[in-house]
Amino acid sequence: MSQLAIGPHTVQPPVVLAPMAGITNAPFRTLCREFSGGRGLFVSEMITTRALVERNEKTMQLVHFDASEKPRSIQLYGVDPATVGKAVRMIAEEDLADHIDLNFGCPVPKVTRKGGGSALPYKRNLLRSILREAVAGAGDLPVTMKMRKGIDDDHLTYLDAGRIAVEEGVTAVALHGRTAAQHYAGTADWDAIARLKDAVPEIPVLGNGDIWSAEDAVRMMRRTGCDGVVVGRGCLGRPWLFGDLVAAFDGRGESGYARPTLREVADVMVRHAGLLGEWLGDEARGVIDFRKHVAWYTKGFSVGSQLRQRLSVAASLAELRELLDQLDLEQPWPAGADGPRGRTHGRNRVVLPDGWLKDPYDCASVTADAELETSGG
Repeated sequence: MSQLAIGPHTVQPPVVLAPMAGITNAPFRTLCREFSGGRGLFVSEMITTRALVERNEKTMQLVHFDASEKPRSIQLYGVDPATVGKAVRMIAEEDLADHIDLNFGCPVPKVTRKGGGSALPYKRNLLRSILREAVAGAGDLPVTMKMRKGIDDDHLTYLDAGRIAVEEGVTAVALHGRTAAQHYAGTADWDAIARLKDAVPEIPVLGNGDIWSAEDAVRMMRRTGCDGVVVGRGCLGRPWLFGDLVAAFDGRGESGYARPTLREVADVMVRHAGLLGEWLGDEARGVIDFRKHVAWYTKGFSVGSQLRQRLSVAASLAELRELLDQLDLEQPWPAGADGPRGRTHGRNRVVLPDGWLKDPYDCASVTADAELETSGG
């Protein structure tokens, strides 16, 4: 049985839920944990360091964990070493989490145009300064980081970033095998994960990208030698994937995999929407927030475009349940239900601050006001 050590925390099986803006909030983490029997590591949505330090109301809600969440894992985004340091110290001193992950993987323009996310590791000295502040401020809390291969194929940064992480005391690194320019297009480069593992043998390396099933996770670990996997889009509309992963790493194989009927999927959908309503303190808001999940949950099932459309504008739990009950709920798990979900497009051009690529060692172009003001994407 494989297990992963993140500081004092044993993650068994070595499976991590990737932070996803607007998705991996407390209700979704609850669902995933229930299916895994509480095993694995489930990371919060991206928390912006500036918003945390300023105690932004939405951000303070996002850093609230259910009493059953152990360890509590927060992902931080920041570009200013001093602000990142303040945020990490606040988490440590106020006991807000048990583990801190730093986001250097986000490819969206509103993040990269500020020099953040997947753009930041190009500035080696800035990356080092942020990691140094974070590790110093964290005290006994383990600090990990998630990154991409680089900005594009001409500006790869992951091997340098991995060595800097080791030198600055980072506990583990996760690599999404794509560049920022690829966004979510094409195929993840698992060989890059293997190269990073060779480059940083001192700390655990986690692989991320194109894990749509438990078999994919096992295959990635065998092929790359990585110490664990980070699952993002693969669990969209599939929170039971974490139960499959437990079965795979326990050696039970396909006999332990969920193949839910549409009735079982519908029950999970209603539960998910209900949990969102409880979390937001408003049933209607919960159902509205849930709408984005409808297409992911129903992928591969025979639903029909008209009913699918009505489900995507449901406004109450009763309406959601009533619409679902109009479907043929005895449908078995369909052959076309697996495979890619979520974003699959590429951008090719990464939006960067002016002159960003001129000098990888100059970081004067990033200032504290480049910090984003809101959390959760």
